[in-house]
This record gives sequence, structure tokens and C-alpha cells, in this order.
Amino acid sequence: MNETEKVTDGDTIKILCPRLILTRREPGLQWLIGSPFFPPFTIISTFKSIHTSSSSSPDFIKESDDLRTLLIKGFDIIGGLIVGGSSSDDGEKNAREVIVWAGKLRELVIGGGGRENLENRELIGAVAGLSGGDVKFFVERRGNVTAVDSVVYEENQEKFVWERGCLFRCNLPIKMPVYLPVKNKADAEKMYLRAAEVVASSFKDPLVTYMVERLSKDISVNLHPALISVENADVIQVSVLFNRSGKSPKSSAPFAEYIPALEEARLFVVDFELEVLCYVAKDLLLMSAISKLIIPALVDQFNSMKKAVLPKLLAQHPQLCSYHFNPPGLLHPITVIYELNYGETELKQVEVRRSLHMRLGLPFDRPLLRIANALDFSMMKDGSGNSSKRKGPSLLKDVHIGIPSSGVSGGVVSLVQGSYEYHHYLQDGFDDSGWGCAYRSLQTIISWFRLQYYTSIDVPSHREIQQALVEIGDKDPSFIGSREWIGAIELSFVLDKLLGVSCKIINVRSGAELPEKCRELALHFENQGTPIMIGGGVLAYTLLGVDYNEASGDCAFLILDPHYTGNDDHKKIVNGGWCGWKKAVDSKGRNFFLHDKFYNLLLPQRPSMV
Repeated sequence: MNETEKVTDGDTIKILCPRLILTRREPGLQWLIGSPFFPPFTIISTFKSIHTSSSSSPDFIKESDDLRTLLIKGFDIIGGLIVGGSSSDDGEKNAREVIVWAGKLRELVIGGGGRENLENRELIGAVAGLSGGDVKFFVERRGNVTAVDSVVYEENQEKFVWERGCLFRCNLPIKMPVYLPVKNKADAEKMYLRAAEVVASSFKDPLVTYMVERLSKDISVNLHPALISVENADVIQVSVLFNRSGKSPKSSAPFAEYIPALEEARLFVVDFELEVLCYVAKDLLLMSAISKLIIPALVDQFNSMKKAVLPKLLAQHPQLCSYHFNPPGLLHPITVIYELNYGETELKQVEVRRSLHMRLGLPFDRPLLRIANALDFSMMKDGSGNSSKRKGPSLLKDVHIGIPSSGVSGGVVSLVQGSYEYHHYLQDGFDDSGWGCAYRSLQTIISWFRLQYYTSIDVPSHREIQQALVEIGDKDPSFIGSREWIGAIELSFVLDKLLGVSCKIINVRSGAELPEKCRELALHFENQGTPIMIGGGVLAYTLLGVDYNEASGDCAFLILDPHYTGNDDHKKIVNGGWCGWKKAVDSKGRNFFLHDKFYNLLLPQRPSMV
């Protein structure tokens, strides 16, 4: 029965995750993720195995603890991919081994009710070499391993996922009071665990009511979105109502029983801030969604937090909070539990995020899993899908996209990486015409750091910028509220104080020398990718890129001009030249950069961080 045979006609491995993610040639083991709501053998993502036992097999306990939290209900482990380590002749042998591993991990993650599903559902084993070539797929059905030649990469991945399903979200704060003996740690832990078992079992109590409602009250919102993604997927809110009134069979007077403690005891109130997400097929009955997905998710998250509290039970409890993320390259959300007692820059928190980046195949120099990156479901209540938290009207973003070319023949274009907001004169009803251009350039730069999730602070006002300079001792208190101009040096001070961002400053004696810096500026945009502030005389601009022909020396500068005073009309801004390519000397012989002024260029350095 264990012979390798060709899979029957019609069976296909369907791959939703981007091809490069699945076929990256990193040695090791990746878990293949699918969903019971998809056709069999449909792979939506891969998670790298990062815990290994002494026998070089996965550490299943640690892996299952991680994935039970990380992987939202509605998705599960459907196989494994092993990269490198053996010759192609051992493909079936390796596939068998990884199928066994995936089955064991799947059973641990699913828990008590998962064994029957495991036996009835097929698993995938895949093998790949380090030197390239196609991934070889095998599937196992009740002991039979079959090779699969038919592999299809889905083109409309997000549409495939979000036309079939939606997100159920349930947040449940719990305060668990428990009296514990302060001098007997072992007994305290037993009593705490017993109390926690009672709480966990209450989720399944028939007297508990689960109320289901849609976040968006507008029925026209998100039913048939043009672009289907996590951000505009349907989100269903689930609320848990515990204190349901009941009718007592007998009438009696209220009473209380007093039982004195045998030793010194203290009341501890343990806080659990539960928030779970589940992926649910749109044709699944609500009762089934609650019983099969929401309740198991609440139990799993409660148990994970319960374990985290246990080592510090009689001391200061960790402040635990769950967050949901949708990092680039991943088609579905994930859930992470962070300890908030310390800041995000604390070493332990950095290591937690680093291990998550490793598991998800994310770069180690981008902050993709910080709290500021978390999905904000409060912004979905109006169905707008706009994740900006800025008060007042939203600002134009990425104004340079779609502008005409620079006119540099044979040049190489190097541009800002990521998004930014366009800040300019007279915005927010604040009159800074004639003196606030550097403030506006700084606001654009800080918006870039916000939109790339390096910080969660709001873009500072002119007064807040001035306050920061006074606090570090660069300016006198009278500077606050003034109309005094600032330059590159002051901007570097503010970025350091508010964001912890360091800057490089280039000094140029004359505007005529700026083209000589094009090579250096191109390297900045390629390596750092941040907007640059150019200050000369009493004028400041934001530089978004350069177009440079190294052979001829011809170049152009992509300027975002903060001196614009009109409304935020993209066409008007581009046609008016407020965002566009500028040559040092235009076709009429006019100098854009003044030859009798020196210039300072502020180059913010992208933090290398997770």
C-alpha cells in the first residue's frame, strides 16, 4: 500500500502564495498552510519551521505553541516543504518524512477535536533542491504516497480568498479574580490553573450568548469590492455575553459563605485581553462558525496567555495583548501576542519580532510587525477602508506617481521607496507662507516614517516642532510660536528627538555644485529610500529622486515643492510644476538652484530594525 504511484487525473496542487515565497531556496523546513474551506491541496502560505529538536527533527511542542497563536482559525497545516539536504532520488523518502511531521504538528495545533479530521484529510509533502529546479509534490491518502505533476499557480489570489470567505472578530476582556497563598508557589499555581480551567470551560457553557453583527452598517459597503484584500474584506463582530439571567427553580434569600484561608493569601486579579480573528466561509452557518472556530480560538488564546502569566503569577503580571497583522506577501492575517510591560525597543520584544520575521520570511531591516502595523478594525466601521488615523481631511499621497519623465536621455531613475504625504503651505488652516517651507518638508519626511511604520507618532505641528527644539536646548523658549525659519540642522535634531532617526548632511557651497552630488543622491535613494530635504538661502524643498546619466553627467531632480498654497488637487499640483522633474539649468538657461547660495541636504537614514 505504500508504493509511489501517479495521482489520478484531475487532482492538482493549487498554489495561492506568490511563487517566489514558495520556491525560495533557503535550506530547512516550511509548513504548508491551507484551509478546510478551499479545495484539497490548495496552498495559501508557508511558515518556516524555526524550532529544532536534538534529533534534527522539528521541536513539535514549541512549533505547535507558536502556530496555535499565529495561525488564525479557518486555516490549518496541510503539509510541509523541505528544501535541500538530499539527492533527488530521495524525493519520496523525504516527502514521506515531512508528511509525518506535518501530520503530527497538525494534530497538536488542532488539539482534542482534530484527530478525526486529520485522518480524513489529505496531506502534502514537497521537496526542493538548493540549486533550483521545480518543487516536487507528493500527497498521502491513508498511507499511500502519490506523486503530483499538475501544479497551478492562481493568478487572482486575493480574489480567490476573499470571495469565498470573510473575517470573524471577537474581542473579550476578562478579569479573573483568584485568592492565592503567597508563600506556597506550587499550591498557588494549582489554584490558578483550576480557576483558569473554569474560565476556559465557560466559553462552551450553553447559557453563554454569542452576538454576531457586521462592523459596517452600510449594506452597500464591501459586498462586491473592486479590489478584494484583507483591508476591505467583510468583517463580522462577535460579542460574548456571559451574565445571562436565569430563572431559579426555588425562591430563597441571598446568602454568602465564609471559609477562612489556612495560610496567608492574597487576592490577585489576572487580566486577559482576548481578541481573536477567524476566517469563515461565507456559506458556513453562524452556529458552526461560533462552535468550530470562535470558541476554539478563544480557548487557545486564553490558554496561551495563561501559560505566559504562570511564571510571574505572584509578581507583576505581564500585560499581554493580541494584535493582528497582514504583512506583505501574506494573503491572510496572522495573530501575535505581545507583552506590553516594556517598550517595543526592549531587547526581548525585538527578539520576538525577529523570530516572527524569520518564520514568515520577512526582511530583517523593516518594521513590519510593530504595533503601528496592526490591522485597525475601528477604521473599518464606516467601510471606508482608510487606515489613516490623521484628524481632519486626508492628505495627498505619492504625488509623483504618474508625472511626465525627466527628459534625461539614458538616465537611471532612483526614487523614494514607499509612501509619503504632501505637506505644503496653508494646510490645516495654518498660515506659514513665507517661512514654513522647511517645517512642511520635515512633516513630509515624518509622514514617510509613519507610513512605513517606523513610528506611530502623529506628524508634528509647527508648534510641536518648535517645542522639540526648545526641549533639547537648541532654541530659547521665545522660539515657540514664532515665525522663525529652520534649516537642515534643526530638522536633524527634531528627527533624532522624536523618531530616534539619524541623518547625514551634505554641504554644497553653491547651487552650481548640486549636479555633482547626483551619484551620491542616487545611492541614497537605492539604499535608504527616504525623502531628502534641500535647504538653500531661505527656501526648502523635498527631493524625491534623481534621474542620472553617469556617462554624460546629465541629471534631473524630482522636487516636491512645499511652497504650494492651493487646494490638494493632484492635477493642479503636477501641471503647475509643484511636483516634477527639475534640471539644474532648464531649456531657457534659468538656474533652478541659485549659484550664489550654499545648500544643505538632509539625508535621513532608514533605521535597520524589526
